[in-house]
Amino acid sequence: QVQLVESGGGLVQTGGSLKLSCAASGSIFTFNAMGWFRQAPGKQRELVACISSGDSTIYAGSVKGRFTISRGSAKNTVYLQMNGLKPEDTAVYYCAAGSRDSSGISWRYWGQGTQVTVSS
Repeated sequence: QVQLVESGGGLVQTGGSLKLSCAASGSIFTFNAMGWFRQAPGKQRELVACISSGDSTIYAGSVKGRFTISRGSAKNTVYLQMNGLKPEDTAVYYCAAGSRDSSGISWRYWGQGTQVTVSS
C-alpha cells in the first residue's frame, strides 16, 4: 500500500503563490508517476500536472506557465509551485501516484486533498 499526505494549501489573494507538497510512504516502488489533480465544487476532478520517470512533465493548459511540478531528491515527494493564482484555481487539490506505461498513466493511489482558495 501507498500513503500520500498533502500539505501547503490555504487562502491566498489573486496573483499570489502557494507551494503544495505531497509525501509518499509505503510501497513506493509500485509507482513511477506522481501528479496533482483538482476538483472545484460542481466540477469533475481534473489533472493539473504530473511527473514521471525521467522527470517528464505534463501540464493542463490552464496552468501552463504558472504552475511547476517537481520531485524531491528522494523521488517520493512531489511539489506543486503555484504562481499567479486566479480565483478559478480555487479547488481541493489531490496528490496521486500511479504507473506509467506505453498506454498512459494508471492512477492508483490518492491523498486526502488540500483546499486552495484564491480570493478576488
